[in-house]
Amino acid sequence: MYLGDLPLYTLFALAVLAIISISILASAIRIVREYERAVIFRLGRLMGAKGPGLFFIVPIVDRVRIVDLRTTTYDARMIKVITRDNVRCDVDSFVYYRIIDPIKAVCEVEDYVYATQSLAKTILREGLGQAELDELLTKAPDLAKAIQAKIDEMTDPWGIKVSAVVISDVILPEEMQRAIAKQAEAERERRARIIVAEGEYSAAERMSQAAEIYGKSPIALRLRELQTMTEIAREKNLVVITSTTDLRELGTIVAMTQAAQRRIEKA
Repeated sequence: MYLGDLPLYTLFALAVLAIISISILASAIRIVREYERAVIFRLGRLMGAKGPGLFFIVPIVDRVRIVDLRTTTYDARMIKVITRDNVRCDVDSFVYYRIIDPIKAVCEVEDYVYATQSLAKTILREGLGQAELDELLTKAPDLAKAIQAKIDEMTDPWGIKVSAVVISDVILPEEMQRAIAKQAEAERERRARIIVAEGEYSAAERMSQAAEIYGKSPIALRLRELQTMTEIAREKNLVVITSTTDLRELGTIVAMTQAAQRRIEKA
């Protein structure tokens, strides 16, 4: 049979050849996103990394491994730690890492995700176990920085950058929480006693200085006594006690007391 000037089987063969050619061309075209890279192997040999955007490969011969360059978060929860002072606790933390060299991430380690997370968990347990409980509670950012630097150093040959380690929570047993609460209460009481003692010491020091001044000037002491009586005379139904027996001084005290009471009644 003929279709035009060509036999039908020839047209069929051309159609099959065109379909195969289009399929091969389509499989040769690859596109990767801005945050991805494609590591290409040709007959088992590394050819390099491509991307982002459009690139071509040799179908059947080339093998492509897509790598994500975005930061990955490893949720390291409930890591059981025994601190240096033999306190058992659970620590919740997060590890942030990303790939900076896709070729190393593919060629230097079998599974970079599993390897990085396993290493991070081990170093977290080891690093936190070398600290005492007080350091773990008060110096968590410093411990996290030291752990981050150690993980980053060990993952650098894999082309992975550990950007941050964050300790989010430290979970203590109930009996340890009660012990810490008692310790905090005792510390607050100690500080309160110190403040009271310092206040008494300061007041005694001032009173000692005032006594020296009054000893040098009896008139100043008398004026202070009269001023004190004037201040207490502001209350009604008062009784004024004085150490003097001089009638003139008593008259002066009574006059000052009556004047203060009259001012209070007018007010």
